[in-house]
Amino acid sequence: MPAQAAAATNPERLDRPFDGLAGLPRELWLPSLICSCGATSARLAGLAAWRDALLKGVLPDDVEDLGDAPASSAIRQVIGDLQLTALTRGRSTMVVQVLRTALWHLDTLVDRPPGQPRAQAIEDMAQAFRDEWQVERHGWDAVLALLLTLGDLAHLRHDELKGRLSSREWREAERIGELLRSLPQLVAFIDQVGRAERQLQAPPRCQDAPRPAPPRLQAVKAIEIRLADQPGEVRGVKRSGQIARMLASEAALMRHPVLHRLWRARLAESQLLSYEHEAVLPHWVPVPDATRTLPVAPEPAPRATGPMIICLDTSGSMQGAPEQVAKACVLQALRTAHPAGRTCQLVAFGGPGEVLERELAMTPHGLDELLAVMGQSFDGGTDLQTPLERAISRVQTQAWALADILIVSDGEFGVTPATLAALRACKAQLGLQVHGILIADRETIGLLEVCDHIHWVRDWRRYARDARAAYADGFSPVHSRSLTATYFPNAIRR
Repeated sequence: MPAQAAAATNPERLDRPFDGLAGLPRELWLPSLICSCGATSARLAGLAAWRDALLKGVLPDDVEDLGDAPASSAIRQVIGDLQLTALTRGRSTMVVQVLRTALWHLDTLVDRPPGQPRAQAIEDMAQAFRDEWQVERHGWDAVLALLLTLGDLAHLRHDELKGRLSSREWREAERIGELLRSLPQLVAFIDQVGRAERQLQAPPRCQDAPRPAPPRLQAVKAIEIRLADQPGEVRGVKRSGQIARMLASEAALMRHPVLHRLWRARLAESQLLSYEHEAVLPHWVPVPDATRTLPVAPEPAPRATGPMIICLDTSGSMQGAPEQVAKACVLQALRTAHPAGRTCQLVAFGGPGEVLERELAMTPHGLDELLAVMGQSFDGGTDLQTPLERAISRVQTQAWALADILIVSDGEFGVTPATLAALRACKAQLGLQVHGILIADRETIGLLEVCDHIHWVRDWRRYARDARAAYADGFSPVHSRSLTATYFPNAIRR
């Protein structure tokens, strides 16, 4: 009866030690309850400390032994040797994965064979935990090497990615990720796609409007004007009749019974020793026939933010090396958009009626869409008309009002005058900009009419699977990307 009365007055004692589950993720409740290693109270209290430490990227303290100091010390040693804290820092899902695996292996100690020392069982358990996470760590190293700057991966679980790591698409994506290291200028160009920050800072300025000329200033020089006996700098000692500036030795004569007559005589003759003052005033006068230009600070490059619509050319002319560069553009666009929380829409187009829209995002579904693009082989004709019309209609909606269009193509396309007029209307009214990545030897009229900024990947043949064969087969060393504009200046419709 006394114990029941105490429990009635203190309800918190009714769920001890299971009240420690409140500080753990729900995914750890069942593993922590059924684990047979250590006392339940110590295990639940220690798991909360282990979770907080791993989330910070550090090893848990030795005092947090999960109720079994030798076993928990072995698990802690493996975590430190494999540097799993680098994976768990800031990633709660990865912390749960590590702790669930650790609890499972700790629970195997109760099933050790008869006659086996417990120390040997702990050693075997730690080795099994090490072997499993060596494989898991290798998979995550592959993920980090591919996705690189895709920001926080806490919402992606490794068991969701495990089946994708061995696929042909994943191996192709890894190779494309390596390709981006040799294309730094392409990466910088894609990073500048977007206009939300530009819209917030200042209204778009017309390209044809002349920039105001920097102001010109009249050159001047300083002339010193020296004013003697004016308050200013003390330059020395001289003889004068100014009592306010006489030296202390002269002032001592004034109270002497005899020498005060000498002082009066020196005053009358202006022969008192006094300080010499001189004021210097600068006077600025203009220099004839001399002007200088006021330097104007360059305008800071706006940060590229806002949604992106990627129009990817998947026609047959993109097979080979252009296809590899195009896939690298898609991967880099996702790398650029994801850390800033920007929406990225992919519109893959081929021949007439061949349009496929995909949303690129760091979700299991979005990753599947990305891998589908990485493993896709380009084939078919080229029709930019339909995807460009869809992109124009999309930017006229509120959600995509600040989007820019990125076209990745070899330039072998054209658009109708009506679509071109609608595109120019969006540029004038919404500030839309169209960026183009040219993977070919020269620009075309269709590309020049559509795009505002073009990045030319001139050495695209070197990125083919067989670069030697690509250079030998139809190599055309074009000296300029603008042959059309050079030799046919009136062919482009303004």
